[in-house]
Amino acid sequence: MKQYFYALATFTGTIIGVGIFGLPYATAQIGFIPILFYFAFLGLITILIHLIFGEICLRTPGAHRLPGLAEIYLGKRIKWISVFSNTIGLLGANLAYLIVGGSFLASFFAPIFAGPELAYILIFYFSGALIIYLGTKTISESEFFSLIIFFIILFFLFAKGSFNINLANLATIDLKNLILPYGVILFSLAGMSVIPEIKEILGQKNRFLKNIIITGTIIPIFTYLIFIILVLGVNGAQTSPDALNGLVNALGQNIVGYGFLFGVITTFTSYLTIGITIKKIFWYDLNFSHFSAWIIACFTPLLLYLIGFNDFIKIIAFIGAVTIGIDGITVFLIHQKAKKQGKVKPIYEIKLAKPIIYLIMAIFLAGVVVEIVNLQI
Repeated sequence: MKQYFYALATFTGTIIGVGIFGLPYATAQIGFIPILFYFAFLGLITILIHLIFGEICLRTPGAHRLPGLAEIYLGKRIKWISVFSNTIGLLGANLAYLIVGGSFLASFFAPIFAGPELAYILIFYFSGALIIYLGTKTISESEFFSLIIFFIILFFLFAKGSFNINLANLATIDLKNLILPYGVILFSLAGMSVIPEIKEILGQKNRFLKNIIITGTIIPIFTYLIFIILVLGVNGAQTSPDALNGLVNALGQNIVGYGFLFGVITTFTSYLTIGITIKKIFWYDLNFSHFSAWIIACFTPLLLYLIGFNDFIKIIAFIGAVTIGIDGITVFLIHQKAKKQGKVKPIYEIKLAKPIIYLIMAIFLAGVVVEIVNLQI
């Protein structure tokens, strides 16, 4: 059971990342009731994608990530599309974790050790880079204990802030901004990249993979809704893009430290797991040396930050709509081939009617186009 809980913590902890801080702001733009439908719809699609990718991993021997699986089943051309999309998405995710995590770390220590935010971003960066270098076991254990601390702090924040919630703030609806949360929600639910990692952690106990995928996707959904109710209920239309600063300002200075510790834990655990996933794409699937793969995985987000990419809301919206959308389409295409060509009989199989598959792929494609058009505007 130890492997099960470590694997579940790794999967859940990876999903619950920096996206949680963009959700209250996105919800404030359209209203709480529409966001419930968003989560029901995109949550179901995400669970299906996670399960299908898990099945592909079970059908395929070896420690392949999405680009490697794309090459096996779809050929080298699709592999390089997947390499580009998957790598940009993961590196962008860790860039977002670095931006927000470093900012929260600076705010947490500011009353004691005042200093430039860049210094704390570098502390966040080097701490994560060291653990990423050490590997899977270290990360699975850190995710487990960090997730426990995370939920304790979330419970504390909700208990403290529940008396300040104004239910009227949850009743407003503005359908003019209906498309706005799409990319942010997809980003906040994404955990596909770490599923091969979960397979490695489980080892011979991969019969638990299906349960971990379903449970590990549902837990973040309910966690997000609790956090949204808290932040939006307290701040209403004044909800800040990063959620946390507005929340702690409303609830007073006594919980500032706990709030920023909550933010650091949330971003750091996901930063670790995504970092090692990027490393293994270059190491396993692209045949880089371990050291070179580690340098690329860890240094690239820092470099992007240093040259000026620092708006985390825009980053996660783009990743959610574009790169996760492309990855989702790729997974469906791989699945059709893997069912026929896979060398291992999986513990479970996902069967979907072709019209449903085409509909989901069309939704992903529309999301990619709309996000790119909006960027051009």
